[in-house]
Amino acid sequence: MILTTLEQVPGRTITEHYGIVNGSSVRAKHAGRDFAAGLKNVFGGELKGYTELLNESREQAMERMKQQATLAGANAIVNIRYSTSAIAAGAAEIFVYGTAVKIAL
Repeated sequence: MILTTLEQVPGRTITEHYGIVNGSSVRAKHAGRDFAAGLKNVFGGELKGYTELLNESREQAMERMKQQATLAGANAIVNIRYSTSAIAAGAAEIFVYGTAVKIAL
């Protein structure tokens, strides 16, 4: 699966258009991570627990989007974008979307 934030794949021709595909992941904070984050707020530094949590969420959302595109018959997703939002206190959503297409290989 070819993935790009561009509207086209350079040097390739889009032959089919399958529409918008998306994936999301909603994650809640972990009590242990909250404690460590509280300490970082006092002393400063990267909140590595949250960084890992967001990376895992992005990967899961991307995999869900790729599965949706594969089921549609696509071999590429163009114009990929990410969005985040707070769902509830201590929970956030990572949302990824793009356009599923077939490109000539």
